[in-house]
Amino acid sequence: MKAQNSRQQIRQQVRQKRQSLSRDLQTQASFALVKQLIKLPTITDAKSIAIYLANDGELNTTAFIEWCWQHNIQTYLPVLHPFNAGHLLFLQYHPDTVMTKNKYGIKEPKLDVRNVCAMHELDVIFTPLVAFDESGARLGMGGGYYDRTLATRSASKPVAIGLAHDCQKIARIPIEAWDIPLPHIITPSQHYQFTLTTN
Repeated sequence: MKAQNSRQQIRQQVRQKRQSLSRDLQTQASFALVKQLIKLPTITDAKSIAIYLANDGELNTTAFIEWCWQHNIQTYLPVLHPFNAGHLLFLQYHPDTVMTKNKYGIKEPKLDVRNVCAMHELDVIFTPLVAFDESGARLGMGGGYYDRTLATRSASKPVAIGLAHDCQKIARIPIEAWDIPLPHIITPSQHYQFTLTTN
């Protein structure tokens, strides 16, 4: 229970930090993120990526999504699975995609099975996060959607990359058994790479 309380405190504190970032800082961070990402062969060689639309002060991904469209990289957004509670589907996203809001008030593509991309067909999956630490531990919003999703991928594909503001890095996150650490976390100023070990 103590760890859970601590995780909730971290969520609250870090969410307040990122929500307090000014619009100008958010815009600067968005363009700095693009500069970081397009240096990576993992990104420039990708054919299909899953990403998310920023919510709750998250690092804005719009500029990067537009860069992907310009470079013919297929982009997919998470959609809450209609039958498998707690899981995500990834649907293609382009400028004309019809959007709807899910139960959390987050925009997602309107469900159409023709636009679903299987996990193994994605080259990269970008995950949002609330906080991260020096070991690559990721703390999400608490729903477990991305932990369940990442647990189903193979060892090499898709490459999982967390995106965060620099202010979301903390000293240590209390780990739970279901947490899936990330091999890469990218902020507007840093690319953190982690050697992940299994227990």
